[in-house]
Amino acid sequence: MFRTRQQRGTMGKALEMLELIYHSTVREVRKKHGNAILGLALNIVQSVIFIAGLYGMFILFGMRGSGIRGDFMLYVMSGIFMFMSHTKAMGAVVAAEGSTSAMMNHAPLNSVVTITAAAIAALYLQMLSLFAILFTYHTLVNPVVIDQPMRALGMLIISWGSGVGVGIIFLSLKAWSPDFTRVGSQIYARVNMIASGKMFVANTMPGYMLAMFDWNPLFHCIDQSRGFIFLNYTPRFTSVSYPIYVTLGLIVVGMMIEFYTRNRASISWNAGR
Repeated sequence: MFRTRQQRGTMGKALEMLELIYHSTVREVRKKHGNAILGLALNIVQSVIFIAGLYGMFILFGMRGSGIRGDFMLYVMSGIFMFMSHTKAMGAVVAAEGSTSAMMNHAPLNSVVTITAAAIAALYLQMLSLFAILFTYHTLVNPVVIDQPMRALGMLIISWGSGVGVGIIFLSLKAWSPDFTRVGSQIYARVNMIASGKMFVANTMPGYMLAMFDWNPLFHCIDQSRGFIFLNYTPRFTSVSYPIYVTLGLIVVGMMIEFYTRNRASISWNAGR
């Protein structure tokens, strides 16, 4: 009935943390759909709808010629994959269990575990969806040729990381103002439909228009990824370092606010919500 908790060393605590993250990640993946295959299929369908919508918009407005020389569909998919990774990561982290959640009563669970699990689950689904779509396109439509695949994948990871950073900021504020967090995260996701710059090429944008997108780390990720995907495109107005620094800054600030909230939060804050 009673059990004495054994003291563990640094390695034991690290393994315990990894085990918690693993089980929490599995729970996050299966939380919305008990059938993991169905959940993946729905995520793939959502990505395909976004790709088809953006492709149709390019054709409708005659913007196909403004793309990069190469596979036009790959140009469209590069923007959608980066955008989806960023947005899905942010949404998953915002929806994670926070400091005032009843789940936090179950030691040794903490917000670091829930945030990490939500972020990894979002990345897992997006990576599976990406490979499934690219494999299908490569097999049935046109061979996929990526100039620097590992660097392009790195930009996808940075896009995901920046989404995690934004999500941590919103999550850390959720205990103080849940309505602001809900509306703010939705507005941010809608604004990024345009502000991500997935429909534009930075090298062809005028200076006044470039200034409207340059603040967004996702804009840099998308433009740099296209430089790694296509042999004939070299980004001149974006950088790899900027989204990395912004991501690290967002994560540090967000975790500072989260730790502050954890020390002062009360479960009664969630009463009636």
